[in-house]
Amino acid sequence: MHPAPSVILFTTFSGLGFGLLFWLGLGAITPSGLSAFIWFALAYAMAVGGLLASTFHLGRPERAIKAFSQWRTSWLSREAIAAVATLIIMGIYALFSLFGAHLKLVGFIGAIGAIATVFTTSMIYAQMKTVPRWRHWTTPALFLTLSIGGGALFAGQIATTFLLFTAAAALQGYTWITGDSRLAQSGTDMKTATGLGHIGDVRAFEPPHTGTNYLMREFIHVVGRKHAQKLRMIALILSFALPVFFLNFHFNHMLALLAVISHIAGVLTLRWLFFAEAEHVVGLYYGKR
Repeated sequence: MHPAPSVILFTTFSGLGFGLLFWLGLGAITPSGLSAFIWFALAYAMAVGGLLASTFHLGRPERAIKAFSQWRTSWLSREAIAAVATLIIMGIYALFSLFGAHLKLVGFIGAIGAIATVFTTSMIYAQMKTVPRWRHWTTPALFLTLSIGGGALFAGQIATTFLLFTAAAALQGYTWITGDSRLAQSGTDMKTATGLGHIGDVRAFEPPHTGTNYLMREFIHVVGRKHAQKLRMIALILSFALPVFFLNFHFNHMLALLAVISHIAGVLTLRWLFFAEAEHVVGLYYGKR
């Protein structure tokens, strides 16, 4: 898949924003006054900023409002509804927190909504039969672990961050190992892609056309294996290893900032790989797989 900057920013920052809202809703930190304003402004900036970034990948962004009407069949629609509901609920919780009143039940409901939003985002990708690498339980598991883990880092939950980052690193490694062979194991090949398998062996003699088209631009992106391996290592180091290294020292704001910057850079790399390595089956038709 083409790793569009808009969806990379969307999946990175909306996950971090809703992850931070999750911890704020649970009361892991209970700021009030100006401190509460800063915490919730940060969470909303990431969550809303990520959601707005996603609209730039739409062909007609002005029609985004129509996404709310298809909740019975569309995970995108469910995500939109869950996101708006969560932001409204957590907005109420944030407003009362400004004056030192922390509505625990409202915060808990908002925390559940934040996780539900991240889950619906992950299911947009996990339900795609055309991308075998994504159609697996590890996709929502990774989205949730990264979101809650990243939120824990921002919220200063050091011990929980260690635990979740360890789990996320192991899960990411397992996802790469099993995902690399998922297209081959899916039963989809040139025969099924062209519908000519009943004739015999099928191979690409020439491309279907001489120029590129929308399908090739959006759904076919080939990453060199050595290049991908290097990026995977860099992503693991930036996302998990360096933040944990910085947090092992006596806490200070500079090291915490470095841990946050490193994690964000690492997750951006992970998201680039998430899309760039996704082998859409349409590539088989064009002889690109």
